[in-house]
Amino acid sequence: MTGLVVFAHGSSVAAANEAVMRVTARMASEGGYELVETAYLEMAQPDLREAVARLAARGAKRIVVIPYFLTLGIHLRRDLPRIVEELTGIHEGVHIDVTEPLDGHPSLVGILLERAAAALQA
Repeated sequence: MTGLVVFAHGSSVAAANEAVMRVTARMASEGGYELVETAYLEMAQPDLREAVARLAARGAKRIVVIPYFLTLGIHLRRDLPRIVEELTGIHEGVHIDVTEPLDGHPSLVGILLERAAAALQA
C-alpha cells in the first residue's frame, strides 16, 4: 500500500495551514486515494514524522512525499532529505520517495495567467 503526504512549510496563521489541509483533502477525494496526510515542516502540526507514522500504522509500505513548495530552496535541499533519512531508519520496511516541488510544472503558468486576467478585468 502506498501513502501520500502533502508536505508544506507551515504557518503561524491557522487559515494558511487549513488551506493546505483542504487542498490535501480535495486531492485525496478527486484522486481516489485512501492513505493521505498533510504535514508541515514547522509552525503547524502534524509534522512529517507524525504523518509518516500515521501512514505506516495504517499499513503503508511506500510513502510519497509531495512538497507543497514552489521552488527547490533550502528546506527541500537540506531539511527534507535529513528528515526522510531519519524516518527511513525509524520505519524499517517503509520506502519513502519525494517528488519534485511545484516549480516548473506547466500548470503554474496557466494559474498566473488566470490571476493576471482576473486582476486586469477588475
